[in-house]
Amino acid sequence: MFLVIPAIDVQRGRAVRLYEGDPERETVYFTDPLDAARHWTGLGAGWLHLVDLDATLERGANTAVIAAIAGAVEASVEVGGGVRSMEDAQRWLDVVDRVIVGTLAVRRPDVVAAMVERYGPDRVSVSVDARGMQVAVRGWLEDTAIDAAELARTMYQRGVTNLIYTDISRDGTMRGVDPAPVTAMRDAFGGNLVAGGGVATDADLDLYERLWLQGAIVGRALYEGKISYPRTA
Repeated sequence: MFLVIPAIDVQRGRAVRLYEGDPERETVYFTDPLDAARHWTGLGAGWLHLVDLDATLERGANTAVIAAIAGAVEASVEVGGGVRSMEDAQRWLDVVDRVIVGTLAVRRPDVVAAMVERYGPDRVSVSVDARGMQVAVRGWLEDTAIDAAELARTMYQRGVTNLIYTDISRDGTMRGVDPAPVTAMRDAFGGNLVAGGGVATDADLDLYERLWLQGAIVGRALYEGKISYPRTA
């Protein structure tokens, strides 16, 4: 089953979307992220994708806000942003269904493998964020020389079965999905693959489905009504 997963990015206590990941180019959609969560779950969302942008950028955290959402909604909740250790993962997994790691997969892949072994593959997801195929870390502020497909292969070999690919260059732009990097990621990763970045219309979701992805994480296109939710097609 192909899932469309609403994204709730939390910055300074509000539900926002960033343009190309720039924290200074934000659009506030809900002043209270809990209202965003209730909006999407009220429409039938089975999963919510939450990111603590302040924790990602190491300038604070929205832990209480996100924990309140997890405790208030019936949907399953996955959380990313600033998860840099086993202890961070444990704290989140006490209150949410799945934890997402990004920078840690690049800097300490051994810790990610240990997380999968301790908590099980269904409770850990790796986020591969890249400009095309060039991986970026630390809230997308730091580019690396790592190829996204190679990172995906490494994570699969280490037991990761859930992976999120985000095309940073298109995230929040609604310019449409670039099929080339998504295809490369699908070829590289043998587990459940979800993608986002640039989704603008149902045609982008159709593309993901044709490439045998398991889902899409969608933000701006949902918030601005460019894609109907729940999806009827």
